[in-house]
Amino acid sequence: MLGANDGIVSTASLVLGVAAAGAEYRTILMTSVSGLIAGAMSMAAGEFVSVHSQQDTEDADLAREREELRRDPLGEQRELAGIYVGRGLDPWLADQVAAKLMIHDALGAHARDELGLSGMSAARPTQAALASAGSFAVGAVLPIAVLVMVPDAQLIVSVCLASLVFLAGLGAISAHVGGAPAWMGAARVAFWGVVAMAVTAGAGALFGAVA
Repeated sequence: MLGANDGIVSTASLVLGVAAAGAEYRTILMTSVSGLIAGAMSMAAGEFVSVHSQQDTEDADLAREREELRRDPLGEQRELAGIYVGRGLDPWLADQVAAKLMIHDALGAHARDELGLSGMSAARPTQAALASAGSFAVGAVLPIAVLVMVPDAQLIVSVCLASLVFLAGLGAISAHVGGAPAWMGAARVAFWGVVAMAVTAGAGALFGAVA
């Protein structure tokens, strides 16, 4: 949802800014498509670098834990038992659980219960990059589709209104999924969408007048 919202706001603002500056339709269309491509690639690159850094940290933590298990397995077992005691288990039961888990998968137990790492939450840079790029592109396509379908004279109003509808819809869905009131999510996202588009359109009109 975040990537799609970003795609809608960025592309719609770009369209409105260039249109307000008095650019021709072909220029507006080319600029919006270029913005889609550039935005998607930027999202992908940024997400890949960020999640890859997280993966590097996770790998370093696992390597350190693996070495500690090799050097002092009994100490690591006591540490694991201490974690379970802190979560409410009786000491004797915590010792038994820790011993069993150490036999079954010592590194996995420490990764999950000491480091907070699991297969579900493991960093996946490529997957994250593709998801971010795809969600941005999907959002960016929406105002571009409106741009292609409406007459030139109605371009600014149509792109603005349609983008607000898209943003409000996504905001409502996000809020509903998160258990919050849908109207609140819709209003919040729509408000900041209006701010972004108004500022960009104002800048475009200003520079268009100066030119």
